[in-house]
Amino acid sequence: MNITIKDIAELAGVAKSTVSRYLNGGNVSEKTKEKIRKVIAETNYEPNSFAQSLKAKKTNFIGVIAPTLDSYVTSTVLMAIDEELRKRDYTTLIISTSKHVEREIESLISLSRQKVDGIILIATGVTEKHIETINSIQIPVLIVAQEVDQCNCIINDDYQAGYKMGQYIVGKGHLSVAYIGVTESDIAVGQRRKQGILDGLAEAGVSDIKTYISEFDLHDAAKVTNDMLENFTPTAIICATDTIAFGAMKTISKLGKKVPDDFSLTGFGGYNISEVIHPALTTIRFKNEATGVMAAETIIKMTEGYGVPELQVSGFEFVEGESVKSLKS
Repeated sequence: MNITIKDIAELAGVAKSTVSRYLNGGNVSEKTKEKIRKVIAETNYEPNSFAQSLKAKKTNFIGVIAPTLDSYVTSTVLMAIDEELRKRDYTTLIISTSKHVEREIESLISLSRQKVDGIILIATGVTEKHIETINSIQIPVLIVAQEVDQCNCIINDDYQAGYKMGQYIVGKGHLSVAYIGVTESDIAVGQRRKQGILDGLAEAGVSDIKTYISEFDLHDAAKVTNDMLENFTPTAIICATDTIAFGAMKTISKLGKKVPDDFSLTGFGGYNISEVIHPALTTIRFKNEATGVMAAETIIKMTEGYGVPELQVSGFEFVEGESVKSLKS
């Protein structure tokens, strides 16, 4: 038997228009909401959300554009966004772009045509084309992971996290250091995190620093590490992400060397696996769940017309593992 709005109204003892208003996010008293919720739960009623969205001014749909779904950081942020939006009766529409910039632009336009209330863009880089599109679609857009002028953004504190890692490595007595980073088109990781590391090292007097570029990929990181070690033998290798650090660890092991006996190694990310591998990786754990919750709360405020800070910064914690050897006597 197909349950209708009329059936829900009769069972809850309210008008059909009240049920419709409730389903479309309109103004309904808490007492009445509870009655309707109870009947919906008991009858397993599933409204046609897309049909609803065509009738309502607010659709209660939030679009989320992600560069990939197989990243620990991105998936953690996404799950937190989705969970928080669900609690507030919003539905999340997630699009993965496989790190293709053109797909990000297309997805912004596509989601705006689907009449979503707002869009969260988890970005690996933001171009002029992104900004033009964001300005043209006239829907609230929140950018996560990159800082862009005149846009609402949530970022990790990449500079301070990098600085903390640079200072830590120096504190352990390492004066010959390699940094395996990513392309500078990624402002957050490619530029800010890198600059924090270099400043943290340089302020402590380390001048023997060499930098290398890798993809966000274990296999590419392994190759970059192998090529590096043919020409340079640092005592410590700082990696832009835990995944890059795992690639470096793979090469070090393949060469018959050990972490931290032969090379000290660190990452950024704080993935769960970083703690269970041996030796446990020294890393920076960003507060990904908190970022997701902050993103969900912020986009809802934006859709409701409330002012939000142009820039919000999510915190981090330093996780000391077993992958860094002290060279101090």
